[in-house]
Amino acid sequence: MTVPDRDPSRAHWMELFFDLIFVALVGQLAHGLHEHPSLSGLLLFTALFASVWWSWVNLTFTVNLMPWLTRRQLALVMLAAMIAVGAIAVAAPEATGDRAWLFAAGNAALRFVLLGLWITISWRTGGAASRVRVLAYNGATAMLWLVSIWVPMPWMFALWGASILVEVTLLIASSRSWADRVLVNMNTEHLSERFGLLVVIVLGESVLSGVAALDEHWSAASSIAAVLGLCVISLLAWSFFMYGTDAMRTGLDELREAGDYRAIRDTVGFLPFLIVVGVTAISGAIDAAITHPHEPLPEASVVALCGGIAIFYLTNAIISLRFGRPLRTVLGWAVPALALTVALALVSLVLEAQLAIAAAVVVLAVIVAISETTNRRKRVVGPGAGLPLAPSG
Repeated sequence: MTVPDRDPSRAHWMELFFDLIFVALVGQLAHGLHEHPSLSGLLLFTALFASVWWSWVNLTFTVNLMPWLTRRQLALVMLAAMIAVGAIAVAAPEATGDRAWLFAAGNAALRFVLLGLWITISWRTGGAASRVRVLAYNGATAMLWLVSIWVPMPWMFALWGASILVEVTLLIASSRSWADRVLVNMNTEHLSERFGLLVVIVLGESVLSGVAALDEHWSAASSIAAVLGLCVISLLAWSFFMYGTDAMRTGLDELREAGDYRAIRDTVGFLPFLIVVGVTAISGAIDAAITHPHEPLPEASVVALCGGIAIFYLTNAIISLRFGRPLRTVLGWAVPALALTVALALVSLVLEAQLAIAAAVVVLAVIVAISETTNRRKRVVGPGAGLPLAPSG
């Protein structure tokens, strides 16, 4: 048996390198949100991102369950996955047009990589039923993506959706015995670190996007909008990293001890997708404000800004509940956060873009202040007081 020469509880550098390629793909998919914001573009981004997000989750989860991989074996896996993700990134701007075939080919290649990994896992831990599941989960879905290359639109997109539907259905319908085998090798510290680092990179890409927008539309008003946009991203980062990462690690440990595979599946596989979508949408709205600071934000950008903030906090509220936090505690910060976001949406429809971003800064600052106050009280009176953990847990 191969002896690992890495710490499986920590994210390896090659995993972080892979994340850079993945975030480049996110930027490519979100290009329309920055240049020509529209509601249809926002929906298209969300739909296409669902497929690539699901691939990222599958790869991260699979590697997490393979602590025996050596550094070189892991590096080869990540390099193979990077080639597939790179192809998807190149295709992303025309994923529903001339480059749809390349988008499908990249997704097929990534699933073939996952198929090889899961075959290795099933031969180590599973029986015949496990191998049939692996062939259906990654093999059959890879073939759907591959076959779709030669299928005319819109049936090509139907096959893409069918592939993801098969994967999600098999995951939801997983047997208890399969879940128990998965939990044995699951490393919650690695999972929480991987998701935290991905959010770091996504937030960093948002900052870089704002810098690029300011460079193209340099003016005093655009500079003010860019600074305010940086404040928005920074306050989101404060919420997530001051509270969310520790809460996620603790929550996953508790769920693993309880054997609650479904809650782990939801908080690792499904819900973080919404957080990344929300941050990316907010970034697009900030770029629109930098480009046209004295004009009202387009309707799609208002939806992206306020919807992104609402999704960010609502998703974290649901994650907190899945981690077993008391409903009253979660509502204590979630209700004010969502109420303030609704108010922000109303004023953003009539304010100049730079003022709308300034209002977003005020809203996020108030939410963070509430969090800091409740957490300070919690430290004073002790953990038994039932006060909120934070809005990002």
